[in-house]
Amino acid sequence: MADGVGSLAEWSADPTEVTSYVGRDAETGEARRLLAVSSLVTLTGPGGVGKTRLAWRIAAAHREATADEVAFVSLAELREPALLVPTVANVLGFGDRSAKPAIEVVVEALQASRLLMVLDNCEHLVDSCAWFADTVVRACPQVTVLATSRQSLGVAGERVLPVPPLAIPEQGDSFERVLNDDSVRLFVDRATAVAPSFRLTESDVEPLIRLCRRLDGLPLAIELAAVRARALSVRQLADRVDRQFSVLTKDRRGRPERHETMRALIDWSHDLCTGPERLLWARASVFSGSFDLDAAEQVCSGGELPREDVLEVVDGLLDKSILLREEYPGGVRYRMLESVREYGVDRLSETGGTAEFRKRHRDWFAELVGRYATEWLKTDQLGWIGRLRREHANLRVALDYCTGTPEDAVVGLRMLRDSKEFWIFRGLHTEGRMWVRRLDDAAAPGVPERARVLWLAGFMAVVQGDVPTSRSILERAAAEAEASGDELAAAYVLHVRAYAALIGNDMAEASRLFGTAIDLFRAHGDEGGDLWASYNHGLAVWLDGDIDRGRSILAEAVERCERRGEVFWRGWALWSRAAAEYLLGDLAVAERCCAQVLRLHAQVNDRVVVGYTLTVMAGCAARTGRPNRAAILQGAATTVWRTVGAWPNRYKAFTEPLLADTDTVTTALGWEIAVKEFADGASMPTRDAIAFALEERAPGPRKQTAQVLTKRETEIAHVIAEGLTNQEIADRLGIARRTVDTHIDHILTKLGYSNRVQVATWVTRSADPA
Repeated sequence: MADGVGSLAEWSADPTEVTSYVGRDAETGEARRLLAVSSLVTLTGPGGVGKTRLAWRIAAAHREATADEVAFVSLAELREPALLVPTVANVLGFGDRSAKPAIEVVVEALQASRLLMVLDNCEHLVDSCAWFADTVVRACPQVTVLATSRQSLGVAGERVLPVPPLAIPEQGDSFERVLNDDSVRLFVDRATAVAPSFRLTESDVEPLIRLCRRLDGLPLAIELAAVRARALSVRQLADRVDRQFSVLTKDRRGRPERHETMRALIDWSHDLCTGPERLLWARASVFSGSFDLDAAEQVCSGGELPREDVLEVVDGLLDKSILLREEYPGGVRYRMLESVREYGVDRLSETGGTAEFRKRHRDWFAELVGRYATEWLKTDQLGWIGRLRREHANLRVALDYCTGTPEDAVVGLRMLRDSKEFWIFRGLHTEGRMWVRRLDDAAAPGVPERARVLWLAGFMAVVQGDVPTSRSILERAAAEAEASGDELAAAYVLHVRAYAALIGNDMAEASRLFGTAIDLFRAHGDEGGDLWASYNHGLAVWLDGDIDRGRSILAEAVERCERRGEVFWRGWALWSRAAAEYLLGDLAVAERCCAQVLRLHAQVNDRVVVGYTLTVMAGCAARTGRPNRAAILQGAATTVWRTVGAWPNRYKAFTEPLLADTDTVTTALGWEIAVKEFADGASMPTRDAIAFALEERAPGPRKQTAQVLTKRETEIAHVIAEGLTNQEIADRLGIARRTVDTHIDHILTKLGYSNRVQVATWVTRSADPA
């Protein structure tokens, strides 16, 4: 589990959290009751009713009450169903380095986790979300899913909680009673935020009742209306809303449907915008997620919206709550709530401008990744990676646009080439391979850009252990490079083939291929490729038996990275030195290099290199007479490996040494103690494991076993003590037999026992400690 999942500090960045909660106590309580009896609860309701904000509130209350981890996965920006599971895995901090389907990696990593997973805005991916949620809750008994959607997911066992509008006052209610209605409280809260001098008086009661009833208690409608309290009195506001909504009831009996109410309110907000504000609203709808001012000026300007006016127009839309402001390191970004963005999409389509502004959006992000490719080694490397991470949703939209025509596919191939390190550093292997495949299919035969991208898919396939596919892709990449005379593309093909030889323990071939690739990288001035290949080359040379030359190559690679402030390849270069010293060198130097890698992790957040580093440190401890430390570190490493979907023995050179180190530890400690130390390490959050590895904290006292079990596991343990069978336990507790089996496996593992009799004895002793 990624550190910080469920962190309330991180949640504050969500645009729905810029204002305080109002009301929803009853819905929050009912949702928590349902979550206690069901593994899947879905909040349903129309757009603008407040499902997302309610989900955040429920998640916060759940975490406070249970201390469970919480993962909030926003899906509003996701358009591709195939990316649902990789997106969830990315939020959870899980890797994408396995040939296994991503769902298997996620399920395996979550099976022993206590987690509330929120899937927000599922309606446009409802089938995929239903399949994913059903798979996870069936396989992971301690994971619960809270979904928000305009419709239920339709999964067996799902509990559906319709989210009603906020309570609205009745005609004739007193001033005091009106003030207690949630819709009124929300209006006052938002009106005060935009007009600090705003105060309700008794003369406002009648128009305020009329206003809240007209808006059906829909939170988003109320918030959009409250923005006008700066310029209008409550009576003026109610009168204007009455006139705006009259068209909805002119030709029908009764009140309009709630989605029509929301549409009418947004229509009114649109009518009150200036012409340039309407243009920017529509044009900015091509962005996915957030965007900055530079992007808005480049993509949205033109015609009646000059570039120099965009900032002022953005300010106007912020003032009207059409745009929301978010602060990030290095600047301010803007976004729209999904209902507002969808309205803008419709308006842009009505004007026939969708194709033009989607192309301008694509061109801006093609230019952005082009600048990244030129500058990422020369300027703020961490800042660039952070920026591309914030633009991930926009990159997806831009690449999707590129799949439309052969000419656009060439631009998309260039974008992938220019942003290659982003996909690699972020571990987005499944998604990266998908974009290569889609753009490859869309591009015309013989385009030279194909050669410079196919190798990337081949590398990602190697990382995921999909060797046959990698070989096939690299054969195509080599042929394309030869046909186009592209020596740089050929260098990357050689590099990937060398990497495959390295992890396959063919060090002579790896050394030869890396050396040839490096010569080509240097001939073409590709310093990034040179650095990447150099540390791998040093490791291959070292393990091929030339220790002095290998040590020299690796030392030079680290020094070059340090000299130019490079951090990503530096971590791997340091690890390569540590691995080589561990296998065929100085263990003290290996540990010092590992410590440097772990300190770099605070900047780069690369869990894969952390897994490799903890593994090497465990081996060093095993070989220097510290078996307890070795077992703890190996347990911590195993937890990291499980979350990234890979294992260190993928490097065949490590297989036998790791087995030998394990034998050393278990012989020194005995199997029972070794398992307990391993379990202690495996239970550590990654940040604690790093602190322990750096000797900045002790492993700490073990928890009492009574605190290790969850509430449900403790309950089952007590029923075991009564002598009931697994099926009898399932019948008594009203849960599936398979769930009981899983719980009992977890109980035995956590208590370190092998049979039910030991569990029964533990229950008896816990009840009577004397």
